[in-house]
Amino acid sequence: MGNIAGVGKPGAIQRAAIAIGSLALAACSAEMHAQKRVEADLFVDYLSVSQTNTQNFGLGGRLGYRVHSNVMMEGELSYGYGVNFQELYVNVSNGNAAAIEATSIGVTDGLFGPMLQPAHGHLRPFATLKGGFMDFRLSPSLLPYSTAVSTLAGIRTSDVNAVLYPGGGVEATLGPVGLRVDAGDAIYFNNGAHNNLRITFGPLIRF
Repeated sequence: MGNIAGVGKPGAIQRAAIAIGSLALAACSAEMHAQKRVEADLFVDYLSVSQTNTQNFGLGGRLGYRVHSNVMMEGELSYGYGVNFQELYVNVSNGNAAAIEATSIGVTDGLFGPMLQPAHGHLRPFATLKGGFMDFRLSPSLLPYSTAVSTLAGIRTSDVNAVLYPGGGVEATLGPVGLRVDAGDAIYFNNGAHNNLRITFGPLIRF
C-alpha cells in the first residue's frame, strides 16, 4: 500500500510542474507580444525652413514596429503644402540685390530610423534619430534676367537633399489608441548643413 500511495505523488508534482511551466510560457508569450507591437500614426507636420524663412504645414503618416523591449523601428512620410514667400535674386557681377520674385515652396520628406521608448506605461517619453530625404518643390522662376541668380540656387538646382533628424517627444495612450507629439531638428545638407525646427502631432493606434 505504501508503494501504491507513493506512485501518485510524483504524478501530482509533475502535473503541478507542467501547469507552472505552461503559465510561465504563456506569460513569456504575452510579454513578447506586448514588446512586438505595431504602431501606426497620422500627424500634422510643421516645418520651419530656415533658408526661405517659411512656416510650412502638411500631413503625414508613420509606421513602426517594436524590435526590442525599448526600441521601435519607424518609417514616415509627410507632404507639406506650398507656401508663398519673396525670393531674392542678386546680380552675379557685384552681388547686389537685383530683383524680388513671389515664389511658392512645398516640402516632401521621408525618414527612417530607431525610436528609444519603454514598451509599457500610459505616458511614455521617447528619443529618436532618423535619416532620409527632403524634397523641395519650388515654383519655376519667371525672371528673364540671365545676370540675376537666386539666393536659393542650391535647393533650386539640387532639390532633393539628405536629412538627419534627431528629436524626441511623448506618447499618451489609453488602451490601443493615443496621441503623440514630437519635435526635433530636421538638418538637411545642401552646400552645408541647414537646421530646421520640425514638430508633428496626431493620433496613433497600436496593434
